[in-house]
Amino acid sequence: MMHGRQAAGGTLEIAFSAEDMARTRFAISPLWEVVASLRVLKGADEQGLHRRWTERVRPLLDAAKLDLTPLSSLVTVPTMGIPGFLVPPPTTPQPALEVELATLRATPVERLRTTATGAQQGVAALRADPERGLDRLVEVIAAYWEVALAPYWPRIRTLLEGDILHRATHFAEGGTRRLFHDLDPRLRWDAGTLQLTRRRTPGTRRLDGRGLLLTPSVFVWPRIFSNLCGSEQQPVLRYPPRGIGTLWQQRPQPCSDALAGVLGRTRALLLAELTTPASTTDLAHRIGLTAGGVSQHLSALRAAGLVSAHRAGRVVLYARTSVAEALVGAS
Repeated sequence: MMHGRQAAGGTLEIAFSAEDMARTRFAISPLWEVVASLRVLKGADEQGLHRRWTERVRPLLDAAKLDLTPLSSLVTVPTMGIPGFLVPPPTTPQPALEVELATLRATPVERLRTTATGAQQGVAALRADPERGLDRLVEVIAAYWEVALAPYWPRIRTLLEGDILHRATHFAEGGTRRLFHDLDPRLRWDAGTLQLTRRRTPGTRRLDGRGLLLTPSVFVWPRIFSNLCGSEQQPVLRYPPRGIGTLWQQRPQPCSDALAGVLGRTRALLLAELTTPASTTDLAHRIGLTAGGVSQHLSALRAAGLVSAHRAGRVVLYARTSVAEALVGAS
């Protein structure tokens, strides 16, 4: 079971051995972002940090007519514990969602039977028919991802990758103490232990030579989520990345003359306009072209790997890929 930060409580100490330090690593998890983002849609974003995202995504999910019950029944707000099998720790630094879903689909039946969580109804449904239930759960997650997160993933991933690079630089400069120095105000490194304040379950946890998996997550702010229990998976700490407050800011970017010289002015302008995912009709209104003309340019950009398309009901949203994000930023 995975817990989030509570408003009050004691201090949880995570004890590191030399082997734990050798095995501590970073990873990004698309599957975790699915679960954490659903918590936001269910009301876990009290401060409204993700309001721009929720306002755009809610009507798209409604239009897509997705039945999220298999997933929603496993994700409670307020958090009573997220089932560990739902978000297995990534085994590589940046796994594709499809890889994580394959791991989820292969969850052993025995693990479903022994999982303790506040989401009893959802787990009970899986226990009743594990194979069919896991297949349906994976299908729902994939459909939700396509509508709610895939169009925004290049922007999200860029922020997460930037945070990991920042932490790696700190570690190279000053070791473990420097690594954890500004990771979060509630974390403090002291004499071989990582101390987390204001925890609902204080005490001392040992990593038993498995190390700690550090996963930045845009949808957890202002909380920290940890899963330090059990012996079958690596312990995980999920924390908000640096710059999270800028994630959904509107950042209009002028059409670069240098990029226009390579792509042509219309296609460069389309990329500049895609600061957030948009439909062909939206883009046509913005730049003063016909929808047909915009569609032709988007097709060319998509063929070049600069734009991706994501269906939400009857609407197709176009978004910049990671390659396009780098091109627009560099130019």
